[in-house]
Amino acid sequence: MLAERRHQLILRALRSGGPAAVTDLSEQLGVSPATIRRDLVRLEEEGLLTRVHGGAVVDEGDQPFAEVAEVRVAEKDAIAATAASMVRDGQSVLLDIGTTAYRLARQLHGRRLTVITSNLVVYEELADDEGIELVLLGGMVRREYRSLVGFLTEDNLRQLHADWLFLGTSGVRPGGQVMDTTVVEVPVKRAMIKASDRVVLLADSAKFPGTGMARVCGPGELDVLVTNGPVDQSTCSSLEEAGVEVVTARGA
Repeated sequence: MLAERRHQLILRALRSGGPAAVTDLSEQLGVSPATIRRDLVRLEEEGLLTRVHGGAVVDEGDQPFAEVAEVRVAEKDAIAATAASMVRDGQSVLLDIGTTAYRLARQLHGRRLTVITSNLVVYEELADDEGIELVLLGGMVRREYRSLVGFLTEDNLRQLHADWLFLGTSGVRPGGQVMDTTVVEVPVKRAMIKASDRVVLLADSAKFPGTGMARVCGPGELDVLVTNGPVDQSTCSSLEEAGVEVVTARGA
């Protein structure tokens, strides 16, 4: 059996039955435990599962927004401050879902900007700031993650244009592929990329490789990466080869 097919079957088994032991996976797939262990190492490196004692588990999806918002706040604030400094008054800014985009919104108070978003927390943060022209995209509400998704959101984005997109991610692969944990968010992110002149990826050090099974875009669709620390050499090389500017956040 080819390794790629074996990896697919391992992930399917973990998603359908929860945590699985190496011995169980070995018996199911008819390969040695050593082969399964190598597969699990590779899949963990790609951010598709987490190894535990004797086996592995897969990420069950996004954590609620309130939980994620409390993690790595200082790092996100440093990234947000650097990203905000790129924007000039009078420009239009598209803010993705996620907690780093929310931290960026907090840096935009008092500016004269147009902000477009599907992020309900960004909307709530900026709703009373009269200097900001605020555009809230339509769509179905994902209550736990405070975002709007679906064909209505994508249709709205086809009618709009932004100078900047600040894009979040669940993980960045060594080849520079931008990933997400939730398939339903991917079409919206892709529509945001198409609607924007410049795409800036906001990714703290935990996002390399991070998590995510769904591909959002490749490095060729990014203009800038803002992060809080050194990026591993393989990923950095892939981004630089694609012409992506890698910026380390000030104060990170």
